[in-house]
Amino acid sequence: MTLLPGLAEIHDVGRDARRGGYSRHVWDSSELELREWFVARAANLGLDVETDRNGNLWAWWGAPGPGAVVTGSHLDSVPGGGEFDGPLGVVSALDAVARLQATGFTPSRPFAIVVFAEEEGSRFGIACLGSRLLTGVLSAEKANSLVDAAGVTFAEAATRAGLDPAHIGVDKESLDRIGIFVELHVEQGRGLIDLGAPVAVASTILAHGRWRVTYSGEGNHAGATLMAGRRDPMVAASRGVLAIRDAAARRDGARATVGRLEAIPGGTNVIPSTVSTWLDARGQSDDETRALVAEITAGVTEAAAGENCEVTIVEESWSGEVSFDPALRDRLSNALGTVPALPTGAGHDAGVLASVVPTAMLFVRNPTGISHSPDELAELDDTIAGVEALERVLRELL
Repeated sequence: MTLLPGLAEIHDVGRDARRGGYSRHVWDSSELELREWFVARAANLGLDVETDRNGNLWAWWGAPGPGAVVTGSHLDSVPGGGEFDGPLGVVSALDAVARLQATGFTPSRPFAIVVFAEEEGSRFGIACLGSRLLTGVLSAEKANSLVDAAGVTFAEAATRAGLDPAHIGVDKESLDRIGIFVELHVEQGRGLIDLGAPVAVASTILAHGRWRVTYSGEGNHAGATLMAGRRDPMVAASRGVLAIRDAAARRDGARATVGRLEAIPGGTNVIPSTVSTWLDARGQSDDETRALVAEITAGVTEAAAGENCEVTIVEESWSGEVSFDPALRDRLSNALGTVPALPTGAGHDAGVLASVVPTAMLFVRNPTGISHSPDELAELDDTIAGVEALERVLRELL
């Protein structure tokens, strides 16, 4: 497969031999290598790179200042993810700047490319962590106390990355510089292939959140404990997963997924004492998503009771429905010759920023519709069309 040169340069960084695809998590060795690559690429374009208090990277073309046009995305991935989700937006931004510079274009207002930290939430469990901290949606206290699978806190990881945990949190100085934010992203769905178009603008993002669902029973010996009378949280969790699926299936447009499970103590010949699953739930509106989760709560409670187990549900993150700035969306669409407007079920840093600054998104066609998987794809011609579209948008806005 032929890639944009920038994507080809990082094609082998963070490959996951066990899962397939890529595993690049904030401040691990592969993500740090990608950060170094971005700094070098930006420097080659004459951009000045700085790291903000939350670990987000900013590459400025000219002096930073208020009212800036900002574009960019993220470099981290889900475990075993594809190579376009995130990096395509970063590479396209760099390429668009190179194209503008080649024509002698000079911005009339401040401009920056941003790389947000921990967009996927794969290390510390909260998606769009860098943009949530920037805007104050997530408190510094909660962020610093987050713990990864190895027991490392966010504060400890930030310290190792050269940040001061005492300065983590809302960054009014950086936020006040942003006048407009535009994020280019590979499409996560089949809208554009069905429409026969290479590029679209975003209209809305579904309401969505993450919940930790923990089933508690009685740990015991797998061979010495008769089936009758067991209080097995793994069985309760299995029934709970089915209840989650069924609740979402009963509601038009709803999505509910359990993609992660952790059993304690985790031995093959041990009945677990607790089993935790992580729920991702999404709906057409805030109210519909909350109603879905309420129905799921009733379902998993019944599943747990049926196995003489208990269950607790803790909300780990929440993002309400996002409607992107209609005037900015129409301005982009007109600059691109009236392209389609599509909703998305995927969360993005642009969705976090949309509550505080005019924000828009561009989607690049994904012929399979598959994302968060090694099979994620964007054809070369469509990625080039995305770069060209972003270049036209920046000319319009700058």
